[in-house]
Order: sequence, then structure tokens, then C-alpha cells
Amino acid sequence: MKLFRIGLIGLGGMANVHINGLKNVPNTTITAICDVQHAALEKVGDQLGIPPEKRFTDFHKLIRDEDVDAVVSVTPNLVHAEIMRSCLEAKKPFLSEKPFTMTFDEAEELKRYYEQGPVPAMIGFSYRYTPAFRYAKEWLTQGKIGDVRSFSVQYLQSWGAAVYNQPFVWRLDKSVTGTGALGDLGAHMIDLAHYLIGPFRELSANLETFISSRKSLTSDEWIKVEVDDFASFQARMANGAAGVFQTSRNAIGSGNQLEISLYGDRGTLHASTLHPDKLVWIHIDEESGELVEKKLDVPQRVKLSQWEDFAGLLAGTPSGSLPDFMAGYENQKVLEAVVRSNEWKRTVSVEDLSARTLE
Repeated sequence: MKLFRIGLIGLGGMANVHINGLKNVPNTTITAICDVQHAALEKVGDQLGIPPEKRFTDFHKLIRDEDVDAVVSVTPNLVHAEIMRSCLEAKKPFLSEKPFTMTFDEAEELKRYYEQGPVPAMIGFSYRYTPAFRYAKEWLTQGKIGDVRSFSVQYLQSWGAAVYNQPFVWRLDKSVTGTGALGDLGAHMIDLAHYLIGPFRELSANLETFISSRKSLTSDEWIKVEVDDFASFQARMANGAAGVFQTSRNAIGSGNQLEISLYGDRGTLHASTLHPDKLVWIHIDEESGELVEKKLDVPQRVKLSQWEDFAGLLAGTPSGSLPDFMAGYENQKVLEAVVRSNEWKRTVSVEDLSARTLE
């Protein structure tokens, strides 16, 4: 079994999730790390036993390091595109966090570069690996709920609600993130719809910024918020299904609640991160004619971690559900359609969206 040497870029809070995930994959090991914060480099470097010469502050140097076989990028949004391009230049496989890029222009440029010299790539749509969603995919593939006529997706968090007096952090800074709840949470909703239903045809959207200014972390200054707290949109999918989406950082009582309900001709499926090992099946019982709700245990056969799939990608044996480079690009296209629909106050065709339509 080949051992894949991983270079980890970005040592913030989410990096711990990736570190722990990779620890459970026997054919991967972290051999180099990168961050602009020296304290983080020292702490994580000591924790992982990374030698000083493999602790970088410049991600270009980590990517070019001969002792790095593949890259895991866990950074703020503004450097996603540059890191992926550097990996393409160095012919290094990578796993990059979502959203794919800051803007659709970046995504278009990166796609052109990728087509000239593709490498194995994965985008961090981690909820594809939630067992309940994977089991729902199996049910849909087998046609167990009949044709899906409509579905609803929501991703709710509460940390931005006014009662918590959340100060101005990087996730609220347009120059760092591009969008707010839309790119942070909505990207996962969009990917879940891509994964379970398929491509988008068109959509109509609304974005809201409920709290227009927040206090600085370092002073008494109040800073204008230019990204969304809330996003909602209705979509028509390429297969004709109708979808309703909402995401919010202001939903008090919701910690990290991503869920989908799928309404088919034979019944309804419901899956949620709140109960990741259960699938709810609501249908008419054939014998009694009564409405029945069953909570189904997710079988072991559908379970797979994001990092196992990444290791499979590196070995040339990824699963069919892996979110690849083009999944990231298509996701960014839908995000752009949402932004434009809100600006133009009309329905936007996702199928026809390109750089030309934005000029």
C-alpha cells in the first residue's frame, strides 16, 4: 500500500477536522504544514512532529516541496483559487475547501487552466459523506420513492443572530469571503441538490443582510457588513423537479442543521445532519392504506469518510460520489446565479450562465 504524503495549508479551526480525519486513513500522513501565523505553525508542528524545515509560511513552497504528494487546503475563501492554480502548475493532487472560488470569474479562469492540465482534485463538500444523505442517494438511484417532483433544503445556524452580539469576523468580510451565508452554508445546499437530484436549470433568489453593522474585534469601531445573513431561492432542476432552498445564520436554536426532504410519487424521504445515521421514510402502507412513518437505520455499506475517498482518489480508486473539480465549478456557477438573480430581480438561467452573460 502506497503511503501518500500530505501537505496541509491553513491551520485554523477546520484544520483539526482534517487532521483527525486523515489520522484514520492508514495510507496518508501529513509531512508538511503551512500558515501565516507562526504560533499556529509551532503548535501544530509540534503536535504532529513536523520538522522545522517542513513548516512553511508560503504555500507555494509547500506545494512545490518534493516530499509532498498531495495538498489539503483549509484556508479562507480569498486564496482558494490561487492555491488550486498553484497545485495545477505543480501537478499536485489536492483537496480544497469550499466554496470553490470567491467569484465566478475566478472559477471560469481556473476551469480553463484545469482543462489544459487536469490533476486529481476534490472539493470539500463534506456533507456528501453524511451517512443519511448517502443512504438517500441509494434510495433515489434504485427508484424507491418514484419520480421526485419537488424537494426542500435548508441549512440553518444561529451564531449570527442579534442576541449573540457577534463581532465582525472574517466570515463577514466581503473582501475575504465573497458572499456570506450563501457561500459558506448555501454552497453545501447546492452540492447536496447536485448530488441527490442533478443539475440546475434556472432559479430565482433573494439575499438579506439582517444586521448591517457589527463591532470590530479589536476596537470600538462599528464595521459595515456587506455580505448576506440569509439566502433563499427557488429552483427548477434539469430533470424538472422543483426545489426550495433557505440558509440563515440567524436561526436561534439551530446549531448546524442541514436537511433535505424529497417528495416522490411513492412517498417522502427526509435526511438531516441532526440524525446522521437515520433516514425517515413516509409513505402509504400497501396493506392497511394508512400513512406510515419509519425511521430507518443507515447500513454500514454506504458509509465512507471524506478522507477515505480522497485517499482513494490519490490511489486511482475514488468512489462515484466524490465531489471533483467540476463539482466545484458547477457549484460556483449556481452561487453566481443566486447573486445575479438577487441583483437583477428576475429568474436566471443557470444552464446559460457564462462570463458573457455577466458583461
